[in-house]
Amino acid sequence: MKKMFLSACLVGLGTWSIAQDAGEISGSIYENGSEKKLSAFPVALLKAADSSEIKTVLTDAEGKFRFPGIAEGSYLLKPHSAMYQPVYSKPLLVKPSGLTDAGSIQLTPKPKNLKEVTVTSKKPMLEQKMGKTVVHVDAMISNTGSSALDVLERIPGVSVDKDGVISLNGRQGVWVLIDGKPAYLTGQELANYLRGIPSSQLDQVELMTNPPAKYDAAGSAGVINIRTKKNKQMGFNGNLSTALAFGVYPKTNNSLNLNMRKGKVNLFSTLSANYRKNFQDLFIDRRYTFSDKSTKAIFNQENNRVKSNESFQAKLGMDFYATKKTTLGFLVSGMTAPGDIKGENQTLLKDKFGSIDSIVTAASKESSNWRNFSANLNLRHQFDSTGKELTADIDYLSYVSVKDQLFHNRTLNPGGLLRYEDLLRGDLPSDIRIYTAKIDYTQPLAGYLFEAGAKSGLVKTDNTAGYFNITNGLETPDYDKTNSFRYEENINAVYVNLSREFKKWGFQAGLRAEHTNYKGFQFGNPMQSDSSFSRQYFSVFPTLFLSYKPGTNHQFGFNYGRRINRPDYEDLNPFLFFLDKYTYGSGNPYLRPMFSDVLEFSHTYRQKLTTTLKYARTKDLFNETFEERGFATIVRVGNYGLMQNVNISVSAQLSPAKWLKSVLFTEARHIWFSGILYGEEFNQSQSAVLFHVNNQADLGKGWTAELAGFYRTKNIEGQMSILPLGEVNAALQKQVLKKKGSVRMTFRDIFYTRPARGEMSFQNTEVKFREFNDSRQVVIGFTYRFGKPVKASPKRKTGGASDEQNRVKSAG
Repeated sequence: MKKMFLSACLVGLGTWSIAQDAGEISGSIYENGSEKKLSAFPVALLKAADSSEIKTVLTDAEGKFRFPGIAEGSYLLKPHSAMYQPVYSKPLLVKPSGLTDAGSIQLTPKPKNLKEVTVTSKKPMLEQKMGKTVVHVDAMISNTGSSALDVLERIPGVSVDKDGVISLNGRQGVWVLIDGKPAYLTGQELANYLRGIPSSQLDQVELMTNPPAKYDAAGSAGVINIRTKKNKQMGFNGNLSTALAFGVYPKTNNSLNLNMRKGKVNLFSTLSANYRKNFQDLFIDRRYTFSDKSTKAIFNQENNRVKSNESFQAKLGMDFYATKKTTLGFLVSGMTAPGDIKGENQTLLKDKFGSIDSIVTAASKESSNWRNFSANLNLRHQFDSTGKELTADIDYLSYVSVKDQLFHNRTLNPGGLLRYEDLLRGDLPSDIRIYTAKIDYTQPLAGYLFEAGAKSGLVKTDNTAGYFNITNGLETPDYDKTNSFRYEENINAVYVNLSREFKKWGFQAGLRAEHTNYKGFQFGNPMQSDSSFSRQYFSVFPTLFLSYKPGTNHQFGFNYGRRINRPDYEDLNPFLFFLDKYTYGSGNPYLRPMFSDVLEFSHTYRQKLTTTLKYARTKDLFNETFEERGFATIVRVGNYGLMQNVNISVSAQLSPAKWLKSVLFTEARHIWFSGILYGEEFNQSQSAVLFHVNNQADLGKGWTAELAGFYRTKNIEGQMSILPLGEVNAALQKQVLKKKGSVRMTFRDIFYTRPARGEMSFQNTEVKFREFNDSRQVVIGFTYRFGKPVKASPKRKTGGASDEQNRVKSAG
C-alpha cells in the first residue's frame, strides 16, 4: 500500500512538471535626489490581498529587477532596506503571458544620525489572513514570564480545561504544531510540555479551523501552529529573557536564543531552563441515587496536591546554502523535565441521611522524569525563478518517561479509629518512537499555483504499568492493575492543491488521501489473558477556500474542510489503571476515529473588524466519559454519537486615541450532543458567550500599560458542564538600554476568578467539583536583544512530522 501511495504521488508530480505560460513583473530601483541606481537591492513581491510575501529578488548592476513565472492576480512590490524610507508600489495586475511594468521606484534615504537609531514597529495583536488568524505573542505585554500554555489560554477563542485539553471555538480535538511539527502529546502531557516552553521563545500563534491539504488531516477542531522566534540577521545575534513569578509558590522562566550567520552557513540555537511550583486543591461532591433519584449515599472528597516541575531544553540547527537554489538543513532538540507531586486526599463516605459512615485518607507521592529528543534533516531546492520548488523532510522523535508512584490508603470509622489500610506502589515506564518522511512540490501552472506531496509516518509505543501491594515491607504484584501494552501505527498520505488569484477573487482547492493501519497488543499476566486488536481504513479530506475583495475596505471569505481526530495511543489500551481508591481510568480498544465537516463564512472591514460564522458537524465524537460501577467511577474515552456546533464571532481592533489601542473579541456559540452512551440515550445542548478584551496605552518615554481579560458563560464539555469563569490581567512595560531591552511587570488573575467549577450527572450519580490553583501571580520580566539588524535571506527551520505527536500520552 505504501508503494502505491508513493507511486501515485510521483506520477502526479511527473504529470504536472511541464512548462506553462505565466506573467512577469519588471522594474527598477533608484535613489531619490541623486538618481543613483541601486544594485544588489532586495525587492519583495507581495500578494495585494493580505500582503503575504511570495519571493524576494535582487536588482542587477543597473538597478533593474524581474519576477518571471507569476500567476495571474494582483500584487505589490516592497523594496527592503533599513537605510531608506519604507515604500510600497501601487497594486500591479498580472495576466497570463503578459509583462507588467512596475516602472521606476524611488527610495528616499532616512535622515543620518551619528547615533544608532532603532526603528520599532508595533505589530497588531491579531491579523486575519486567508484561512487563518495570526496572533502576535509580543503584542500582549501580559505574556511576559509565562509559558506557551499560558499564551494559548489568553488567545480569543482558545480555552484550556483543568486536564490540559485545548479547545478552539468551543470544540475539542485541536492539533498542536510547533514550527509546523506536531507536539505528539495530548491532554496533561501536552500541557506539561507547553509549560516548559517560555513565552519569550514564541513569535506567532496561527489558528486554522480548516488548514489546506498540505497539512495533516488530524485535528477535528482545527490546527494551532505555534511559531518560535527565528533570527534571520547576519553576523552574531541573540535574545536573552528571564522572568520571576510570585504566587503562593515561586516560578521562573529563562531562555537564550543565539544565531550566527556567515557566508553560506547559518547556525542557530536555543537554551531554556524553567522551574514551576504549583498547588491544586480539588473538591468533589458525589451523590449516588436510586432510580427514583432519592439519595443512596454521599461522597465528599478533598484532594490537595503540590506539584514541582523543572524543564531544561536545548536546540541546535544549521542551514547550509549549498547554491543559490539549494539549501540543506538539520535540527536537533532535546528536553528533560523532572518533577514530583505530593498529595493528601480525604473522602467522607456518608449514608443517605448525611451521617458519616467511614473516612478514607490517602497520601500519595509521585516522582517522574520525562525526556524528549528529536532530529530533522531537510532539503529545499528551487528549480528556477518561476516558483517551482521541492522540499523534503525526514524526522525522528522519541519520548521516554519513568514515573514512580506510592499510595498509602487508610480507612477509618466515624470516630477516627483505623479499620484497615493498604500500601500500593506503581512503576510506569513509557517509550515512544516516531519516524516520518515527507516531500512537497510546488509549481506555477498556467496562472495557477499547483502543489502536491506525500508523507509516511510510523509510530511505535511501549507502555507498562506495574503495581505492587506492600505488606510488612514485602511487595507482591497486583495483577488486577498491572499490564503492558504495545501499539504500532502507520499512516501514508498524498495530497494535491491548486490555488489562483483572479482580479478580485481568490481560489484554493485541495484533496488529501490518508491510509491508516494500526494494531495493539496487551500482554497478559497470571490473572489476565493476552488480548490484541487491529484495524485499517482509508479516508479522503477535501478543502475549499474562496475569497472576494470588491474594494480596499471589504473582504469576504468562505472555506470548507473535512478533518479527522484519531484516538490517543494510550486510550486504546483496555486495561484499568489507578487514579484513587474510588476513581479508575480505562482505555477502549473499540474507539473509532471521529470525522468533522466544517463550514466558515467571514467578512473583514478595513482589516479592523472581522465577523465570522462557523458550522461544524462531528460524527462518532469521542470524549472522556464517566461510568458508575458500585461506588467507584470509571473514566474512559468513548464514542458518543453526533456533535453539532454553531459559532458567530466578532473581532475588532480599535484606536480610540493616538495613545490607546484596543482589541475586542466576542463569540456566541451553541453546541448539541446526541447519541447513545452506556446503553442510555444521551442528549445535551448549551449556549455560551465569550468576551475578550485587550487595551494598551502608550504613556510616553518608553512606558506602556496594558489591561486585559476575558469572561465565559456556562459551557459544556461532553457530560460535564463548566460554570462561568474569567480573568483580569494588568501589565506595565518600560523600554531600556536604547530600546534593546525591556522590563515588564504583570499582575495575573487579579480578582482570582480563574478557578474552575463544574457539575455533571450520569447514570445514578450527580457530581459537583471546584478546583483552585496558583493562578494569581505577580511577574517581573526582563528581555534584551543583541546584534546589529542586518537582514539576511530566509531560512527554513521546520520539519515534516505533522500528525502523530499530538496523540502521545507520555509520563510527563
